[in-house]
Amino acid sequence: MQSGTVSPPRTDSLRTIPLARPRPRRLYDGLKRLVDILAALFGLALLSPLFLLVALLIKRDSPGPVFYRGPRLGKGGRVFKILKFRTMYERPESYDGPRVTAQGDARITPLGAWLRSTKLNELPQLWNVLVGEMSLVGPRPEDPEIGAGWPEVVRNEVLSVRPGITSPASVLYRNEEALLHHGNLMDAYLEDILPSKLRLDQLYVRNRSFWLDMDVILWTFLVLLPQEFARQPLPERLFLGPLSRLMTRYVSWFIVDLLVTFVALGVVGVFWRSFGPLNVGLFKSLVLALGFSILFSATCAFMGVNRIVWSQANFTDALDLLPALGLGTLLALLVSSLWQGGVLDYPGGPLPPALIVMGAGLAGIGFVTVRYRERLLATLAARLVAARPGAMDARERVLIVGVGEAGQFFAWWLQAGRAGSAFRVVGYVDDDLYKQQMRIRGANVLGRREDIPQLVRKYDIGIILFAIHNIPEEERRSVLEICKSTPARVVFAPDLLASLRHAVNGSQASGKTSLPGGPGLSAPPAPSSLEDDVRQDTASKPPAERVSALLAELEAHLEDGDLSAARQCLHDLRSSLVADEARSPGSEQVLNIPHHGS
Repeated sequence: MQSGTVSPPRTDSLRTIPLARPRPRRLYDGLKRLVDILAALFGLALLSPLFLLVALLIKRDSPGPVFYRGPRLGKGGRVFKILKFRTMYERPESYDGPRVTAQGDARITPLGAWLRSTKLNELPQLWNVLVGEMSLVGPRPEDPEIGAGWPEVVRNEVLSVRPGITSPASVLYRNEEALLHHGNLMDAYLEDILPSKLRLDQLYVRNRSFWLDMDVILWTFLVLLPQEFARQPLPERLFLGPLSRLMTRYVSWFIVDLLVTFVALGVVGVFWRSFGPLNVGLFKSLVLALGFSILFSATCAFMGVNRIVWSQANFTDALDLLPALGLGTLLALLVSSLWQGGVLDYPGGPLPPALIVMGAGLAGIGFVTVRYRERLLATLAARLVAARPGAMDARERVLIVGVGEAGQFFAWWLQAGRAGSAFRVVGYVDDDLYKQQMRIRGANVLGRREDIPQLVRKYDIGIILFAIHNIPEEERRSVLEICKSTPARVVFAPDLLASLRHAVNGSQASGKTSLPGGPGLSAPPAPSSLEDDVRQDTASKPPAERVSALLAELEAHLEDGDLSAARQCLHDLRSSLVADEARSPGSEQVLNIPHHGS
């Protein structure tokens, strides 16, 4: 891209992701700037002979300056002059033509085409990095006239960091000129390439880290190799490259597990010495802890344990640690028995086998604790707050009616993740006598349907979550009347599991066995919110029961004076009847409900 004038680009094609406020990362920013300065100084000194050679070749290739200096958008929207080796003829059409270039552009010199394909023309930007206008890794700087057409939120986010010599978008679009064809280059660039590049730049700004930068630099070198040039790395491989995966999945956990092992062996050693002498020595203890950690981490990596996202793991995932723990313990016992010449005269080696087993067991407890630390701390904090006399809880209190599958699912959902910070499940209500006062999914069954008004007053319930789907319609209406007699807000939990079973049964009946969302079958639409009516859970009922449920819902909305919800319910009822009629060709239409516009 050299120069020229273009009209402001259209922004309707810039399909980008919503703005996220950039988080301050002072340590990362400081470290990145230090690396930029050192790398730029080292690169300029090391490449100075190459720069001199390229300058001589450019002078021999065509008349004109060695360097091209063009305006680009920098951090905060400040315009700076980017430095490149000149790759175009020094003619008026080079400056008056399109801002982008296609493969075979007549403005590009023969040497310039080679410099562009090898990306050597970008190396002088090390000077821009040294003076602080650019960074090694960051969104590629754009021409101000093109950047003027970006949406404001995208512009603010992308320009919140220094632009870079390379970026994830640069790696994926390294052969951008080959993707463009002669003709209206600007329209092709703005509609086909720029939206994707901006999306990648936004993702980089939000997920930038030291190891991501190292991965991008590594990918930049790899894609320039001849055998790698035709390969197209996936975006997820860019944002979680080999160095990032190595550090986040293996090295970081190895360091944590090593510290846990040191602490475990130290605690067991102190305990052991309270009953007798233990003069093993610091060196042997460190070697044993290091060897055990290496064995444990290697086994975890081999079994794929490091792929588990522990902040969202089930507690049964902790069982995957047992094989690694057992193998590490056995190998530690074997190494200890072969290690002769210890300070203590133990028959099996320098360390008592019982001490190794105790240390491994305590280390195993530590491994599980550090992996589930967030949930353990959150649970402990919640228990302390709840146990404190007169404690104030600002979360909305929820009473769940029904201890079936839907009730348990939403009890788990309301207590997990971000929902747990806004809602507090006080307990369940269910008429099953065998479940009274039992604890299910972290909440107690507090009573039966007739206890609902009293429970609402006692616990200051703000929301009653109605999650009963397997009772007759008369009983359903009876429970609903009790719920609506309280000041609490009644919301309906959709029967997601029934919808899933209905979809699977439908796929099997039609000869398709793929799960919802797979080939040949689309998943049923999810409800927009918990406030959606029982229409979602009645969709899987037989036609007669479905119509009865919708009529009962329509009557309830009319009694409440909610005409908007009643109109929507009427629309759903009409659609349900039309669908039933379509599934039964030749049958008589026994009920016709006219559709009135709003």
